[in-house]
Amino acid sequence: MRYALNLPIGGPAAEPRRLGELAALAEDAGWDAVFVEDYIVYQNRQDVPTFDPWVALAAMALATSRVRLGTMVTVPARRRPWKLAREAATLDHLSGGRVILGVGLGDPADITFPMFGEETGLAARAAMTDEALEVLAGLWTGEPFAFAGRHYRFDEVTFLPPPVQRPRIPIWVGGGYPNPGPVRRAARWDGAWLYRVAARGETEDTGGVLTPEELRDLRTRIERERAEGAPFDLVVHGPQPGQDVEVERERLRASAEAGATWTGDWIPPDEPEVMRAAVARGPLRIP
Repeated sequence: MRYALNLPIGGPAAEPRRLGELAALAEDAGWDAVFVEDYIVYQNRQDVPTFDPWVALAAMALATSRVRLGTMVTVPARRRPWKLAREAATLDHLSGGRVILGVGLGDPADITFPMFGEETGLAARAAMTDEALEVLAGLWTGEPFAFAGRHYRFDEVTFLPPPVQRPRIPIWVGGGYPNPGPVRRAARWDGAWLYRVAARGETEDTGGVLTPEELRDLRTRIERERAEGAPFDLVVHGPQPGQDVEVERERLRASAEAGATWTGDWIPPDEPEVMRAAVARGPLRIP
């Protein structure tokens, strides 16, 4: 099991220099990866300062040498995929090959999609995302590549340099389990960081955390669609606030036995000293 942090891109501690400092602190505290969110307006709060994830990640790359870095999640449907390909490849070079690209469709309630004339329909966003991922993978080969899809089309072009990582930057997919779309999308790429969607009529608040049984089901569904033995990362949510530490440690242990390879903790926006303390505590490790 490896241990990831997901940091907010909005709030008093989200200024790029501070995020660089938090990433360096995370590396010293034993975390294995640091992700940042990707918002235009942070969680629909126009009174909260919001910063660009790619500029912040550049600061984080320069402040660290070991931890993996990435977004959780970027919405390809509101970014030009060739620009995203260039940004991610540049960060991969800056970091020495440590980038993971997390992608998803975006929150249906995000006000910035209608605000800026972006696509609001989830079905259309899903189709755009699938095409954009194919574009990313093709451009990252560093070989001549052309694309003719419904949403994106361009003549043959060669993108140099390709990313440091070969065959390409890993792509992790976010979204809701057990919805078939995110599961199928994740199976085509390199990892899944999914949250649990409550069943109709369900009243218990699980915080979106997948149980070990659900992780086994997810792993089985993904492996049906992948080449045997092809590596795949499966992320489970980290310790839940307010829960018994030993109960949470046992859940993570059972999750690892069910196939989870990473656990991911989200640290909510707060004052810088509060977030520093949360990062410095390090991950809740399992034997």
